[in-house]
Amino acid sequence: MASKILKQVSRVITAHRQREGGGFMVRRPLPSGSLDYADPFLMLDHLGPVHYEPGEAVGAPDHPHRGFETVTYVLEGGFEHHDSHGNHGVLSPGYVQWMTAGSGVIHSEMPTEELLKKGGNFHGFQIWVNLPAKDKMIRPRYQDVPPENIPWFESTDKQTKIKVIAGEVEDVKANIDTHTPIYFLDLRTTGKYSLNIPEGMDAMVYNYHPATILVGQEKTKVEESQLAVLKTQGQPVEFEATEETADGSGKKEARVLVLAGTPIGEKIARYGPFVMNTEDELRQAMVDVRSGKFGEISGSFERMRKTDEANARRRQAGKE
Repeated sequence: MASKILKQVSRVITAHRQREGGGFMVRRPLPSGSLDYADPFLMLDHLGPVHYEPGEAVGAPDHPHRGFETVTYVLEGGFEHHDSHGNHGVLSPGYVQWMTAGSGVIHSEMPTEELLKKGGNFHGFQIWVNLPAKDKMIRPRYQDVPPENIPWFESTDKQTKIKVIAGEVEDVKANIDTHTPIYFLDLRTTGKYSLNIPEGMDAMVYNYHPATILVGQEKTKVEESQLAVLKTQGQPVEFEATEETADGSGKKEARVLVLAGTPIGEKIARYGPFVMNTEDELRQAMVDVRSGKFGEISGSFERMRKTDEANARRRQAGKE
């Protein structure tokens, strides 16, 4: 008797487009009209891929955060990071920055000087991960992880490679420390792979590449810019590349982000860059920013000037 096929994908959401930061376009499947929060994940932004001519690149000038974590993953191009606690770093291709905003920070994420002056491609992601109430006011922390410190898993048939940013795949474990149990994987396959996700975690799969992929035991089709929301029900999640290469020699490589986490299960109150548990805590965050408790970063005017000039250059080129 054939075993019953388990339905794991509960919905598929197509990302909408909107401008963020200093004027860059993002594809955003979360939050969306049909999915406001996927505990513990608050937001998923797909940045690019985009090509900038010299002087056109934009980022996110000085802005505050409190009560959650931001995770930035760069595929192409680069960001330069500054914050009000004196931290500074450059995120190049393959880098991940896991920033715990905690009690509050002002930071900026700007294109590197090389990308701004010479132009080039940019492609990346930013994910917001909630913090439990007990950790919302902890001291801010940064984990800047270069690509050589992020492990890859490869399947025995060599058809699937998975970058293990957070969590683990078989015997490959991530080097990043998280406050809540999280899986963040960059999965690339030209075949089939069955991924085990711990029981109690729900999952999301975002297709950031042109090739369609089948997801779940029921083989739901997920196309570029679509997010599949899954109830794993304690069973492995199946992935299968489907599109033939032009010469018919095999399958085109499918590429997806896999996000899974243990739900925190607490009420949240959110407004812009603040995610707390009550409305009173939100109001206090806004008071603290206005009173200067989050600090400031020198060079704020210069970053805004560069952003305004880049946007003006893009408008002149008809790119707005």
